[in-house]
Amino acid sequence: MGKGTVVACLLTCMLVTACSSVAPVADTTSAPGIATVTVNSYEPASEPASVSEVERVALTSRDRLVRVADDPQWSAVPIVADEASALLEQLVTAERAVRDPAVTGSKLAYMGHLQQLAYRRLIERPDLRDAVFAAIPPDLRGSADFNLAAGADLWLFGPVRVAELPDWRIVSAPPINDLMRYYREAEAQFGVSWSYLAAINLVETRMGRIRGDSYAGAQGPMQFMPKTWDAYGDGDINDPRDAILAAARYLHATGAPADMERAIWHYNHDPEYVDAVMKYAAVMKGDPNAFRGFYGWQVYYQTAHGVYLLPVGWSKN
Repeated sequence: MGKGTVVACLLTCMLVTACSSVAPVADTTSAPGIATVTVNSYEPASEPASVSEVERVALTSRDRLVRVADDPQWSAVPIVADEASALLEQLVTAERAVRDPAVTGSKLAYMGHLQQLAYRRLIERPDLRDAVFAAIPPDLRGSADFNLAAGADLWLFGPVRVAELPDWRIVSAPPINDLMRYYREAEAQFGVSWSYLAAINLVETRMGRIRGDSYAGAQGPMQFMPKTWDAYGDGDINDPRDAILAAARYLHATGAPADMERAIWHYNHDPEYVDAVMKYAAVMKGDPNAFRGFYGWQVYYQTAHGVYLLPVGWSKN
């Protein structure tokens, strides 16, 4: 599949600056149960004179609200804490929430996003890490170790610091139950655990949210090069079911399930990529409900100007 822009620029980057196509809105409220989550007022950042208007909107957006139709109570982009005890509270709250079947809809999406950003903050702020991890409850510690290590792997894996935002469209992920059904179908056919397929889907395109090619030409929700798709694909490279089945077929042909590390290395020849996929899969194997949190992780992209959230509906054009 190759080291493409999707992985090298996007998936190592989970925090700091958010962007949206909506107008900036100042807000000092916090979501229920997350006392430390606030949304700061909009302050334009410095920008290069040569960027287009669309890029200017993205590159100068900071701490915005993203409004959703179903429940405005959970519509804010989470803002993570800069202090260890508050960050610990956010991380534990998010980890508990995504594992609770009673948490659904926009609240689940918010909690998954908060989880994503909390781990990104711990990667960026090693001075907070020891204090936070010393107090994580034992039942969550293993997952937290894996999530932090996987994020660090992907940080090392990239990013490619480009000057422009990608030529992508950001769409909603397929329904969570549909994705799980596709993973399970592929597992039944090819013997590849659903957790590895979900981990690859997460790392490559955030569960199919990205529509667009990598700089190397990889396509679709599982990021196949066209020649590889010709050999292992069946159907539409952009269809989530077809792509997930093709990924399982390819992994099986390259050593899975007997040697998953080897198979994933064939999928992408980078040790940090392999390690990250293995760790995210291990989290889901340990607790399948962890998938609910990963499903809420959003598309962030790093440029030379900073890290930016590309929300659903975003398009460079």
